[in-house]
Amino acid sequence: MVSAVWNDATIAASDKTVIVEGNHYFPPETVDHSRLEESEHSSVCPIKGRARYYHVLVGGERNPNAAWTYPNPTTKAEAIRDHVAFWKGVEVA
Repeated sequence: MVSAVWNDATIAASDKTVIVEGNHYFPPETVDHSRLEESEHSSVCPIKGRARYYHVLVGGERNPNAAWTYPNPTTKAEAIRDHVAFWKGVEVA
């Protein structure tokens, strides 16, 4: 089981993550979406497509742009459609 934890709160947990470029992508149903707030930030990866970012919220604290997803990935990255990955201090183990 792989978990994403920030500020002692589990944001996601799954035994079915998809690993791409060293990042665990969690299936959407395994993520606590109440702890995510949509961000205006986005980025483009030539392999995966345009990423949408989210702030992670725990205990009144906000970790800006600490989660991302690919809602419309490229054909090569279809396996991670709507899956969520984490960084910026979110511990994934």
